[in-house]
Amino acid sequence: MDKPKILDKDTYLFMIENSIGSYIFKNLYMEIDGQKKDVLKNGLLSCAVFVSGILYMNKMINGMHATVNSTVKDLEKSGWIKINEPERGDILVWELYKWPGDIEEHEHIGFYVGEDMAISNDSKIGSPQKHHFTYGIEESKPVRKIIAVYRFAFERRLL
Repeated sequence: MDKPKILDKDTYLFMIENSIGSYIFKNLYMEIDGQKKDVLKNGLLSCAVFVSGILYMNKMINGMHATVNSTVKDLEKSGWIKINEPERGDILVWELYKWPGDIEEHEHIGFYVGEDMAISNDSKIGSPQKHHFTYGIEESKPVRKIIAVYRFAFERRLL
């Protein structure tokens, strides 16, 4: 009988799907100028912590991150490959965008889960949610343009 083997990619993909509605990535406290502060603003800015947390738990990057920029740098250092067309499990990075009612533009990062759908942190709810991978199409254009897609090479993985 063969020794049981963890199926890394399957586990990773189901972890993404099962994250919907979870509040585990909603808060990150830091001490800034002697004050305790939730830098994620109760889930408003949790996309990078959500994505990097899932990746870190699956040993696919080197650490958890609070920003899209630091997450992308870790993806690139950890061997993720920039590609053109997303497949299930790939990382999507969206353009800077200012939602109606927001004060400032925000970068955004999430997971492509197939069939033109993605899972990323919903800033209004404060938890990961499933949505169209470009937040829909208006006037034949994506609502939010994807600026980068990253893929992990599971076949090269050494645990």
